[in-house]
Amino acid sequence: MSGTIFTPFTEEELLPKEEKLEIIKKAKKISIGIPKETCLNERRTCLTPDAVQVLVNNGHDIIIETNAGKGSFFTDFQYAEAGAKITNDPKEAFGQDLVLKINPPTTEEITYLKSNSFLVSALQINLRDKDYFLQLAERKVNAIAFEFIEDDYQQLALVRLIGEIAGTSAVLYASELLALSSGLMLGGITGVRPTEVVVIGAGVVGEFATKAAIGLGASVRVFDNSLSKLRRLHSIIDSRVPTSIIDPKELTKSLRRADVVIAALPRLNQCPIVTEDMVLKMKKGSVIIDVTIDNGKAIETSELTTIENPYFIKHEVIHCALPNITSRIARTTSKAISNFFISYLLNHGEGDGFENMQIHKNQIKQSLYLYKGRHTRKEICERFGLKYHDINLLIF
Repeated sequence: MSGTIFTPFTEEELLPKEEKLEIIKKAKKISIGIPKETCLNERRTCLTPDAVQVLVNNGHDIIIETNAGKGSFFTDFQYAEAGAKITNDPKEAFGQDLVLKINPPTTEEITYLKSNSFLVSALQINLRDKDYFLQLAERKVNAIAFEFIEDDYQQLALVRLIGEIAGTSAVLYASELLALSSGLMLGGITGVRPTEVVVIGAGVVGEFATKAAIGLGASVRVFDNSLSKLRRLHSIIDSRVPTSIIDPKELTKSLRRADVVIAALPRLNQCPIVTEDMVLKMKKGSVIIDVTIDNGKAIETSELTTIENPYFIKHEVIHCALPNITSRIARTTSKAISNFFISYLLNHGEGDGFENMQIHKNQIKQSLYLYKGRHTRKEICERFGLKYHDINLLIF
């Protein structure tokens, strides 16, 4: 059969057909409010202009209160250029479907939240009281705390992120204070004895404080009540760091020699680790940084301080107890937090929206401490005498 071309396709298959385009399912739009921080001289913010642009390009509305980014050196003009709406009215910023905030809202700000909206902020449980939770419950809001947000690996993702910065910045600030109080450089140089640093707590904050102090050349000793955390610290730090379980006698001896103490172990309702008597035995001009003051005193003589007045002197020892120490490096911290929230919102805000993700993402569901006005975090309910509701029975 000359002239016949062999083909494996039928005549029908060779006929041209209409093109089928992939239809991308768009995420449900979320209106996000970023209020200006009003407590503790807070300078950080949850979203940078770059993050706002990404979210706006994905169809979300961003409403930012004027000067919300000023402390982190971001201008209203930058946010407006990125697509955000700038408002002078805090009620408008708080009146959105989702409110992102660094510090928990004040009593007045709680009244601006609309029913069934979502509030995502730090909780700072040691600075809260029962009335705070009752007021939020009256507004029937859904509240998520930074401290409870977990990733797919059941790690406290945002706590770790901020903890990394807090540990490093605590050592750097201690270095400034030590030079101010004693004329000493934190670290060591040839022929001069290195300064002594005691880190209490081998978690994320303690880990990065230890790395920073070693990097400066200091002699570091770490205390914790968890052998597994101390063992983990050994495995991730190249140089061998002396470690110890928290034994009062051993701790007291180390504190007597210490130039700097970094307290990085939350206490909640427990007694302080370092007593006033231990502080009395410390060197004149030594420095204490109580990083986890907002989760309970690790140092008996600690008192809450602010960015405006970051330290005080007691028993001739400098005390710094900033609950927001990373606010001293606000731009870096804001960028880190913002990167987290871009991923958080873009990954979890798909499909039927932010509210529906609670059903499908167990990590998000477990980070709620308030769901439609009902208290869903057991440890908070036990501490403040609130009625507990199992979140798994409320969401199904």
